Amino acid sequence: MTKLISLRTALAAGAAVAVLSGAARAQSAADSAGIRAAAMDYIEGWYAGDAARMEKALHPELAKRVVTTDSRSGRSQLESIGAMTLVDRTRAGGGSRTPKERQQKDYTLLDVFNNAAVAKVVASDWIDYLELAKWNGRWVIVNVLWEYKQPMSMSR
Repeated sequence: MTKLISLRTALAAGAAVAVLSGAARAQSAADSAGIRAAAMDYIEGWYAGDAARMEKALHPELAKRVVTTDSRSGRSQLESIGAMTLVDRTRAGGGSRTPKERQQKDYTLLDVFNNAAVAKVVASDWIDYLELAKWNGRWVIVNVLWEYKQPMSMSR
């Protein structure tokens, strides 16, 4: 009976240590809010054509990428734009021509570990997977891999 109690105590103590050590790595409420704020500045800035809000969300070395198919060869290729191109496209109107009722901006936080996070934004016609970093105390988007919801009728 003593061995059974000792085993239960040891298992309970081990579980408590595992939970507490995981909690030390988990995000705080402030981190969760900062990650969400960066994602919302990104997608809402795009829809509003608000270049300052978009720029605030991005690390200056951001890479936004999509896999496309070459119409001649049928081979995959990677198209990429940087932070300033995205900011400039936002300033030029971005998604501001998207009707309000179509401005989807569903956000999901997928994972956080220390100063790295991954989030998903489902927009009107595409899905963005955002990689974020806590940079100088603020969450910013470092990489975006995106895909259209529906296959394009012509090769992208």
